[in-house]
Amino acid sequence: MTLLGYDIGSSSIKASLIEVSTGKCIAKAFYPDNEMKINAPQPGWAEQHPEIWWENIGIVTKMILNQTGINANDIKAIGISYQMHGLVLVDRDQNVLRPSIIWCDSRAVPYGEKAFKEIGEEKCLENLLNSPGNFTASKLKWVKENEPDIYKKIYKMLLPGDYLAMKLTGEFKTTTTGLSEAILWNFKEEGRANLLLDYYGIDKAKTAEITPIMGIQGFVNKTASEVLGIPEGIPVTYRSGDQPNNALSLNVLQPGEVAATAGTSGVVYGVSEQILFDPASRVNTFVHVNHTAENPRYGVMLCINGCGILYSWIKKMFGSNYSYDELNQKAAKANVGAEGLIFIPFGNGSERMLENKTVNAGMMNLNFNIHGENEVIRSAIEGIAFSFAYGMRILNTTGVQTKVIKAGNANLFLCPVFRQTLADATDSVIELYDTDGACGAAIGAGIGSGIYHSAENAFINLNIIGITKPDIITNEQTKLALENWISFLETQLNN
Repeated sequence: MTLLGYDIGSSSIKASLIEVSTGKCIAKAFYPDNEMKINAPQPGWAEQHPEIWWENIGIVTKMILNQTGINANDIKAIGISYQMHGLVLVDRDQNVLRPSIIWCDSRAVPYGEKAFKEIGEEKCLENLLNSPGNFTASKLKWVKENEPDIYKKIYKMLLPGDYLAMKLTGEFKTTTTGLSEAILWNFKEEGRANLLLDYYGIDKAKTAEITPIMGIQGFVNKTASEVLGIPEGIPVTYRSGDQPNNALSLNVLQPGEVAATAGTSGVVYGVSEQILFDPASRVNTFVHVNHTAENPRYGVMLCINGCGILYSWIKKMFGSNYSYDELNQKAAKANVGAEGLIFIPFGNGSERMLENKTVNAGMMNLNFNIHGENEVIRSAIEGIAFSFAYGMRILNTTGVQTKVIKAGNANLFLCPVFRQTLADATDSVIELYDTDGACGAAIGAGIGSGIYHSAENAFINLNIIGITKPDIITNEQTKLALENWISFLETQLNN
């Protein structure tokens, strides 16, 4: 028996197969090889068409089946992970009405800020735990105000994972964790956030029916079966945004545990049983995947838009002849602190942890006589790690402690300089695991279907493959470089 997991990222679509008996990943595939294009019709906008995601789901499914040669009838359940905060609009016939406004699009910031003030900051934080900010509900308000003809045609507003589940099963459904990431969940009432829907003048009927995060959400229908080459009737039993799902993939389910990712964006995600929020909404609280009213579990999330996208930009600037591994090696040749070169990585739209300010990226202290490509590359990596450290100080004020951070062995966590800089800057121990979002989605499907009777049973073979601790030699130098970086950032913020 196998479990199939999908991960809809903004860079690529991934799929993984988990062997039920061992809990191990037996195959992975992703598509496209080059990153999916993010369209920016105007500065600060970011869109992708959901139909491209569906086309790529078909490609990766065939790739993974061909790679393993397994019988598709062996697939017993499907799980879905997806890029958070995106808005997908469909009509009654499941036609997409416009490109998805994705997570890093910042056009809705003014709408969310206005709602936060007019509804009342205290009322928002007591009920929503967040400012409406630049989240999915505010993006829908933007469509209502700026594209009224499209708004009228909307049958349901969906998140990216809801869209994929709709394509698989034909059903329009969402989850409590999905509503919470859209800022459409009332934590106080354990129900839809009618106070925000009413304020925005959004018809409640345009929101989808709620289905369990883990449990039967629908079954693969005939159309999806023909497109993907898998049997009808396979249950879809798990759905989660990428960061709660990343935490699940690392078995971060209990209060006090912390997970992190460093892909296009960077995230630190801590689990709590207490309702925690930051009064300035610089970090945000969502429903975690194992939340119940009886045993509450919340995820407090720091998100950094300007993360791996900077490293991707650096790679493009220095030419495609360099692999990421070669860039990592060059960074390691430069000294800690990159000879005073400072790189601010916030060039991917407004930053939540900076109170939705758009700071943009930039370098400071560049000296043509002492700085070469090694220092530029290292300063970029350090700038990303320092942005994590800066944000984690905010996260710590909510009560989430970050002394041990679990991460998948992927993206920037593959870079030794990044891991060591982050460990030194935050006095944290970083534990690496051989897992990813698509594997987590497959495991979630196993739990949601009842194939695994518990998370303990599902993660019995999840093992640490590497540990990075603060280094006695580089720790002090890194902290000095961090304080110089923060000083420069705060000067920019105050200008």
